[in-house]
Amino acid sequence: MKLVFNFAIPLMFGNLFQQFYSMVDTIIVGRFLGTNALAAVGSTGSINFLILGFCLGTCAGFAIPVAQCFGSKDIKDLKRFVGNIIWLAGGFTVVFTIATVVLCRPILQWMATPEDIIHHPYRYIVVIFLGIPTIVFYNVQAGLLRALGDSRTPVVFLVIASLLNIVLDLVLILVIPMGVAGAAWATVISQGISGLACLAFIWKKFPLLHVSRDDLVPRKRYMKRLLSMGVPMGLQSSITAVGSILLQTSVNGLGSVVVAAASKLYQLFGCVFDALGVAMSTYGGQNIGARRGDRIFYGLRAGMVIGSVYSLLAFCAIFFFGRPMVQLFVESSETVIIDQAYQFMLIQVSFFIPLAAVNVIRLLIQGMGYSKLAVFAGVFEMIARGTFGLFLVPAFGFNMACFASPAAWILADCFLIPAYLKVMKHVKQYGY
Repeated sequence: MKLVFNFAIPLMFGNLFQQFYSMVDTIIVGRFLGTNALAAVGSTGSINFLILGFCLGTCAGFAIPVAQCFGSKDIKDLKRFVGNIIWLAGGFTVVFTIATVVLCRPILQWMATPEDIIHHPYRYIVVIFLGIPTIVFYNVQAGLLRALGDSRTPVVFLVIASLLNIVLDLVLILVIPMGVAGAAWATVISQGISGLACLAFIWKKFPLLHVSRDDLVPRKRYMKRLLSMGVPMGLQSSITAVGSILLQTSVNGLGSVVVAAASKLYQLFGCVFDALGVAMSTYGGQNIGARRGDRIFYGLRAGMVIGSVYSLLAFCAIFFFGRPMVQLFVESSETVIIDQAYQFMLIQVSFFIPLAAVNVIRLLIQGMGYSKLAVFAGVFEMIARGTFGLFLVPAFGFNMACFASPAAWILADCFLIPAYLKVMKHVKQYGY
């Protein structure tokens, strides 16, 4: 419990700060650029999740072999994995940046984004996509530091970047009137600076991550292993996002601003589970590397206790303070939007314990090396959200949109719990 909690706490603060400066974007956009701009930025959430989720998942997957090598004290392989990560990260960064920038507008049109506001989401999301290199740059390095047991340092740089982001938001929206694009540029610049800070820290404090010319030689065995970990984790995020896009498309059809505000609150409260999942991934990877499979269950139990306690605290916070929180994004006179956003959030937090199970179990078995199983969990989430988005939301309206994600979490758990039992049987069979 102590190990998991102490490792997860910095990650939680880091994710909270990431969401904090994302939320500041939304607050400033909503307050100073109006509800149309707010709805426009909110409508990019799912496509943002689809593309950046793949990037972040892949970066996290690349760190798993490094964590396993660190657990087994295999320094030679660790350095060679780092060298090959540099090649792979650089390659898919170039491909994804070009492809997403070119296809940005057609994707927004396919998602039924209203034509009268499509210029707002386009100007915002195309800048975010141009900033993919800075996002990968930071997250690869942060993943490597976490793989070696340092979850605190990346957070320090992220806090600094968050504060810088707030200043840049105000400058690029209020002083230099760049509109929603200003909020996006503030995020990209801040992320790039946090990446540079990570690089300087690794260069000075982590010689274990320094690579030689020989380590930088592309090797098929290492690249294959990295791709077998990174691609499934990226796909898992993207497959989940496909369901979210189908759901977002139906919400766009309703013409609602509600989810734009409520989803920001959900991201703020839900990012704790993302941090807990990353902690479980590192925990699983290091213990499998050290051949301590007997400790896996205790880590799982600790993660679920932490996640369940937080779920109850989050429910209390939303139940008592949800409406004032929504008013951070919209004027108090928008009573219908506030009531619906409160309803949306209250239903989400009521199912946070199943969400905790999704993140704890899925990331734990990913860290242990069974990343393909996590892809299937993402498929179950996609099926649930897609069913709600294609059929139930058009038929029954906003109320069904509130239950789409809880249904996805429960369906994923129905797959993940048996998958975990199968993995543990396999681990015991091979003497880990």
